[in-house]
Amino acid sequence: MIAAAQGGRKVLARTSTRDAVFAANRAESRIALAVRADGDGGGSRRARVHEAGALRVRFPNCEDKDVLEAVIVNTAGGMTGGDCFALDIALSAGARLTVTTAAAEKVYRSLGPNSDIGVTLKVGAGAALAWLPQETIMFEGARIRRTIDVELERGGSLLLAEAVVFGRAAMGEVVRNGTFFDCWRVRVDGALVFAETARLDGDIAQHLARRAIAGGGIALASVLKVAGDDAAVAAVRAVAEDCAGEMGVSAWNGLMLARLVAADGAALRRDLIGVLSALADMPLPRLWLN
Repeated sequence: MIAAAQGGRKVLARTSTRDAVFAANRAESRIALAVRADGDGGGSRRARVHEAGALRVRFPNCEDKDVLEAVIVNTAGGMTGGDCFALDIALSAGARLTVTTAAAEKVYRSLGPNSDIGVTLKVGAGAALAWLPQETIMFEGARIRRTIDVELERGGSLLLAEAVVFGRAAMGEVVRNGTFFDCWRVRVDGALVFAETARLDGDIAQHLARRAIAGGGIALASVLKVAGDDAAVAAVRAVAEDCAGEMGVSAWNGLMLARLVAADGAALRRDLIGVLSALADMPLPRLWLN
């Protein structure tokens, strides 16, 4: 019994050491960016930039000098289970900012824990934010939990687009095991105006094959515009005939929401560029057009 107990302690010690090493190698990263409008008519400027962990933010020259462009870089090259990213973006009154990513974000297989992404966006009165990261690519066994919380002051505007691709069709990849959890909350002057939670768990390919979800498509995107109206809906519908995939769009209570689904990431990206070009009040990031 003593030998058995000692053997059990050794197993627990090895497990504890392995877990500690695993946790120590996970990426905890954060970007906090504050942007202000230059009172002398010089456009929008960085007021504060904080970077930690694997995340960096860079500011390439922008053709429209009134708009600041921020490019988020993940120097780790992707995410896996246990990684935790936090992105906090705040625009003061009158500021204009477009945010994208240097590349598609890759989420690799997890041994159990989620890859966590928390996005907080604050937009002041008269400010305009375009949140346009490139697509998220999920690999077999990936587990991602993402939350997006938006606070707008009345008179602020938002264009938010998020796309996710479940496996790379060109590589013959199929995601049969994984978790995708996505939670959006948007408030205007503190009042909740949009709330949505999506979850795909288990055999994701089987879920996506259902007609009510994706009809066999593996690439999905949502585009939210605040303020959005019938004119925005008409602009999206005008490009729908040229889309490779399927699209639906509607507007209500000052919001416009478009849904896109396509057979693969390349088709979705092409369709998404068409939609964003029709909606954006600011130039699309050059990385989207390369």
